[in-house]
Amino acid sequence: MDLSGFPDLVVIYLGMRVNRLTGIKTLLGFGPRISASAAAQPEGLLVHETILYSLFPPHVGMRQYWRNLESLLAWTRSEPHRQWWKSFLKDSGGTGFWHETYFRRGGMEAIYDDIPEAIGFMRFAPVVPARGGMFGAAARGGQPHTTDPVVSEQELYDGPAA
Repeated sequence: MDLSGFPDLVVIYLGMRVNRLTGIKTLLGFGPRISASAAAQPEGLLVHETILYSLFPPHVGMRQYWRNLESLLAWTRSEPHRQWWKSFLKDSGGTGFWHETYFRRGGMEAIYDDIPEAIGFMRFAPVVPARGGMFGAAARGGQPHTTDPVVSEQELYDGPAA
């Protein structure tokens, strides 16, 4: 495999797991929106693949290949992702969400929100709160970035600024 044309390649695995019965509605409501967003071929998205992690409990996800981190971050700040993430952080709707990101130039990062059983990096690395330097994906992955997170740390933990 010659990846020399993709020096800034970013691979991200994402998953949504149903934790409670109400999570089925959340999962079914989210799926078509994210699929449509990926089908629109956002700038920098090279490949989008759907993955079924388990039938019981329902746990589905995707693997995406991005040309670079800037493209991925721009997409996360666009609709529908931006609004979905803000809403999810307020109420997970009976689901848990996680992602793991791998950078070709080096570095990895992950976040696990309402995931009751250890998966991925959780199985061997300590889970720490997403605070300070661990708040944004780029910061967690040790990547240079100039964009603010979708939701500020203050807004997430303390509520909207007055």
